[in-house]
Amino acid sequence: MAAISTVEWETFISRFPNPHILQTSPWGQLKADFGWQSARIASIDCGAQILIKRIFPGINFAYIPKGPVGHDWNQLWPEVDAFCRGKNCAFIKVEPDDWVSDDPKQVINNYNFSSQFVPSLYSIQPMRTLQVDLTGEETQILGRMKQKTRYNINLALKRNVIVKPQTELSTFYELMKITGQRDQFGIHSLAYYQRAFELFHTHDQCLLLIAEFEYTPISALIVFKAGNRAWYFYGGSSNLHRDRMPNYLVQWEAIRWAKTQGCCVYDLWGVPDVNLNTLETNFTSRSDGLWGVYRFKRGFGGELRRSAGPWDRVYNPILYRLYSLWMKYRKVEG
Repeated sequence: MAAISTVEWETFISRFPNPHILQTSPWGQLKADFGWQSARIASIDCGAQILIKRIFPGINFAYIPKGPVGHDWNQLWPEVDAFCRGKNCAFIKVEPDDWVSDDPKQVINNYNFSSQFVPSLYSIQPMRTLQVDLTGEETQILGRMKQKTRYNINLALKRNVIVKPQTELSTFYELMKITGQRDQFGIHSLAYYQRAFELFHTHDQCLLLIAEFEYTPISALIVFKAGNRAWYFYGGSSNLHRDRMPNYLVQWEAIRWAKTQGCCVYDLWGVPDVNLNTLETNFTSRSDGLWGVYRFKRGFGGELRRSAGPWDRVYNPILYRLYSLWMKYRKVEG
């Protein structure tokens, strides 16, 4: 077992039916181009793409997003430990590509995580998402949506909203900036989105869609795919013509594209980390954080799923404690 090349990693994960897109080499390259290091470790039956980032001068942390890939994870940890210690990592964070109930003990039972893993209070990826079932005909997918969402898709069509695929990202980025300012969230740089699109579009793994009204761009998104899954990671919209419901139509066209690509699941990527009853009770009265998008996303008929992570494996308890205090302070200040 050892660190392997990008080509060797792609050969390795091709043996498994449905690895997460965050474990593919294009994602590792994207993060490496923007401040992380990336490496891959694999044995016969198990492997992981590991990302590394500095948290203090000379001190790093390691991260396995939506992995490891394969079976019998316990065979991987000794090599991961040696690799992380060699990189001066205070700890490694693992966010598995699986779903659990709200009982954290289920994760330990499923994956035999040893006592060296501790449940983390801080995730990097959203803890909960809504996953839309793409099986069946388009009429069946529409039939699983909320009636209001179907209405809004049709309304956008009747009000002459047109959705087109594009390859130039400047318009998309302008819409992202508008949305970030309007909804008070941070966005990546144009260079980041361009690189993400370039890396995945080269392999026919993403699509940029722009919704227009009378040649004016009013909504956009980038949808990604790997295996039989698709993900909605990035999207933005104008303050103009919102009554024409372009966000619903552009999302529907992304779903239709994912369906044509053989995807069975469309992941809407990120809703508040509370149970379904709490979501349904409070979504009309809250708009903070991910609450602002839940009302929109819920209409597409997805199933609420909760991530099986995050879990931390600690190598330097003192530095890990300092990091945890820093994260807690940042959360309070933010």
